[in-house]
Amino acid sequence: MHMRIVFAMTKVISLSNEAYQTLKESKKPGESFSDVVLRIAKKKKKKSLLDFSGKWVGNDAEEVLAQIMKDRERSANEKVDLFP
Repeated sequence: MHMRIVFAMTKVISLSNEAYQTLKESKKPGESFSDVVLRIAKKKKKKSLLDFSGKWVGNDAEEVLAQIMKDRERSANEKVDLFP
C-alpha cells in the first residue's frame, strides 16, 4: 500500500470587505478562493505579440501599413534632445 501526502503552502492575506465580496461573488461552484485568484490573474497576464499573428481580419492592411510608414518617417525626422 502506497500513500502520498502533499502539504500545500498557504499564505494569509488581508482583503477589504469589498474585495472579499467581489472575490466571493466570482467563485464558481467547487472553486476555492485560490482557484478564483489564479483564474482571474491568468486572464490578466500579458500576451505575446505572437498570439496575435495571423489574426488581422480587416481589408485595410495596405492603408494601415501606409500610416505606419508615414508615422515612422515623421518620428525619424524629429529631433530628440537626450541631454537638455
